Amino acid sequence: MLVSAKRVSEQGGRTFTEEARRAQIVRAAIDTVAEHGYPNTSFSKIAQRAGLSSTGMISYYFAGKAELFDEVVATVLRAAEEFVGPRIQHAPTYRAKLRAYIESNLDFMAKYPGHTLALAEIVIGTRDRDNVPVGAINQATASIDALVDCLDKGLAAGEFADVEPRVMAVAIRGAIDNTLRHHKLTPGVDLESYGSKLADIFDRATRSAS
Repeated sequence: MLVSAKRVSEQGGRTFTEEARRAQIVRAAIDTVAEHGYPNTSFSKIAQRAGLSSTGMISYYFAGKAELFDEVVATVLRAAEEFVGPRIQHAPTYRAKLRAYIESNLDFMAKYPGHTLALAEIVIGTRDRDNVPVGAINQATASIDALVDCLDKGLAAGEFADVEPRVMAVAIRGAIDNTLRHHKLTPGVDLESYGSKLADIFDRATRSAS
């Protein structure tokens, strides 16, 4: 028996209309945080940007600020994974994967500046609070772990020098994150050029001499 797509969505908990409204609110939240910063973002500003008649519309779809920003973080991370993931997967060697990781992260910043600024604002703005979005914590850990895995496998394959993978992974991630901060403070930074040069630096630092 055929079941309509709308009915399938309802069985999953939400209709397509509800999903579309939630996505509209999340997009507005991303843009608002990117423009005003996390501390200055309110439901009122998000509602205004989303074109909603009242903040009650946001409260109808999200239990509170923590739930909304959990969804914002999850949305940004999904977009980043869809953008970065294939480039890393298709790279033929571990050295190439490391370069693809660095360059594609900076390319994502260039293509989705609002997403990356919003994520950075949320991570910084909530790190000392009890309601830190789970996605913000997981993002930092998962990103480092993915780099450690790449470096471990590259070491085993003889592509990388005898470096400490986790120390190098933290250094790489820190360089990428600080590039975002520099870009925020210095508009007009050529992120594509930065990505290429940053990849060159870490390729030289990790390259096997053999």
